[in-house]
Amino acid sequence: MSNPGPSLRGAVDLSGLVRRANTPPPAPGSAPPTPSGVVVEASDATFPQVVELSARVPVVVELYAPGLAPALGPIIESYGGRLVLATVDAQANPGVAEAFQVREVPAVAAILGGRPVPMFVGIPSDDEVRAVLDQLLQLAAQNGVTGSVDAGAAPEEGAEPVEEPLPPLHQEAYDAISEGDYAAAVAAYTKAITQNPRDALAVAGRAQASLLLRLDGAVADDIRSAAAAAPNSAAAQLAVADLDVSGGHLDDAFDRLLELFPSLDGEGREAVRARLLEYFEIAGADDPRVATARRRLTLLLY
Repeated sequence: MSNPGPSLRGAVDLSGLVRRANTPPPAPGSAPPTPSGVVVEASDATFPQVVELSARVPVVVELYAPGLAPALGPIIESYGGRLVLATVDAQANPGVAEAFQVREVPAVAAILGGRPVPMFVGIPSDDEVRAVLDQLLQLAAQNGVTGSVDAGAAPEEGAEPVEEPLPPLHQEAYDAISEGDYAAAVAAYTKAITQNPRDALAVAGRAQASLLLRLDGAVADDIRSAAAAAPNSAAAQLAVADLDVSGGHLDDAFDRLLELFPSLDGEGREAVRARLLEYFEIAGADDPRVATARRRLTLLLY
């Protein structure tokens, strides 16, 4: 993660993990991760709670393979609770591995405010790891993710980590997403933006919650069939673009809408322009795919 800049967005596959927060419920004995000190073992079933924790404290995610033990625990512990490490067996938890688009392990990423931040593949030297973690903390501070957890001994059963609370409207939105009430999450984020138009987390959160709301209850095969039957329909192509973005296939969504754009009337162009701007918020300005698509959109507009 070199020169990460102020954004904390990235691939949006994490939305699928958040969507599964309550269904199905974890089996007995697989409780959500509560940090014991600063290191937790996470799984597909419990990862939504890790994502929610990242709104309060930066979470480093180390994906490893059987026979290759996680390596970052001692380094993370030296940060005194300002970072949490979630270790994930990538082979046993393909959902998390796919969310981060991991093709080889060990691999390390981070989550800030529910958004993934790429870090590195393999484990570099301790000094190099610390340099990246220091950048991560700077990025977290720029985005208001400055909480911490108790880095001491493991808490007693039932004890909660010491964390900074989310702003009330952000908490309301997170709770709504966990319950599958995406309309309420959009409303909460919208109110937060009204109160503070520069609330970047709320802007990105609303874009992602809006995407989840549009896809809620939708059948992917039906959406793709409708798009194939109506290649010139803005509504049909926007719907299938939502599917592409929800799976992290940003280039497919951008190409689809930008190639359609010149053939649309004024209303259709405005709908596509607005949706693309929303996708840019979800992915983040530092994503090179966004920069390329933004340039293409600008040329089409002017």
